[in-house]
Amino acid sequence: MWPRLVASKLLRKRLGSNNFVADCPCNTESLLDFSSLGLERASSGDILSTQEYSHNCKIFVSTWNVGGVTPTADLNMEDLLDTCNSPCDIYVLGFQEVVPLRAANVLGTQKSNICMTWNSLIRETLNSKVINGKKTEAKVPQEFRCLVSKQMVGIFISVWVRSDLRPYVRNPSVSCVAFCFVCCHLASGGRKGDEKNRNSNAAEILSRTTFPRGPSFDLPRKILDHDRVVMLGDLNYRISLPESATRLLVDKGEWNVLLQNDQLRKELMNGQAFEGWHEGTIKFAPTYKFYPNSDEYYGAVAGKKGEKKRAPAWCDRVIWSGEGMKQHLYTRGESRLSDHRPVKAIFTTEVRVSRTQRGFQSFFLSERFDRITGRFEMPLQEGVY
Repeated sequence: MWPRLVASKLLRKRLGSNNFVADCPCNTESLLDFSSLGLERASSGDILSTQEYSHNCKIFVSTWNVGGVTPTADLNMEDLLDTCNSPCDIYVLGFQEVVPLRAANVLGTQKSNICMTWNSLIRETLNSKVINGKKTEAKVPQEFRCLVSKQMVGIFISVWVRSDLRPYVRNPSVSCVAFCFVCCHLASGGRKGDEKNRNSNAAEILSRTTFPRGPSFDLPRKILDHDRVVMLGDLNYRISLPESATRLLVDKGEWNVLLQNDQLRKELMNGQAFEGWHEGTIKFAPTYKFYPNSDEYYGAVAGKKGEKKRAPAWCDRVIWSGEGMKQHLYTRGESRLSDHRPVKAIFTTEVRVSRTQRGFQSFFLSERFDRITGRFEMPLQEGVY
């Protein structure tokens, strides 16, 4: 019943850009020094020139079902955001069940204060240095700012970008590459045949979600119209083995045997529900279901009566569609906040930017370019149940 209720509410929504939260409005950018990105500046003497630039962009993507748990102000996000290593250019964080899935939350108003808490934690973590595992007061050389964050019932997506890249990402412009990030929570259930409900959910999201066009730009209308699409979330696919066999293989760390029976892997190989989609190699333990604040899988502790059977599974995944994306990291985090472990991935992708400049007079008068001519477009769309 929950997927139908949520879908009925969300699919009727107009997916515009007028109800998001961001650190800075789109009309406050200053001209960017292209040399900071290794890009060339067009000659001021060119009356009409078209130039193409490339930038190797490093993108962090994570998904986390937080089980309706409200984060505390001192929640450690460093494990998830991997701040001990070199920073990425863009961070895309997707959350599921940021509020408990009760009727009042599904049909009522959004609780934005919870998402503000998450954004505050993300901002503090990304903009602090970590030395020898300890946070310092020193700031990172490139400040990260929130490009967009948006909540839809229990779904929350938050996108952060290095401040020097901010003018290249926010506003649509003359662009060669369009990205779409889809955060979703598919139908639950571990019974035989439940995977068909998840396939149906995914197909509905990919086919029915449409986005309004900009006033003067030919932007993609559907999710799969984008050049590169990343789907992240609690996709809820299970392992098609008896519970006892699954637990035994998990205890032995037999990931390859388990993955041969993983429902999503089968769908990716068969190319039916996810034709043309890819996933990196899984070398980490299943991410669901844990006792809260514990490393023990649900049902593994003897003597607890009345518990529903929940075999371990890789419910939380990051998959992608489109050419030109190379994955460098695919692993899970170890936060014990909820019954799910977060999953994170790092990609690099080359972004090419075409820029047409008609001299400085039209450059400053053009509303279309809005003071900045060379940047790539990254429309950000959230998924639905």
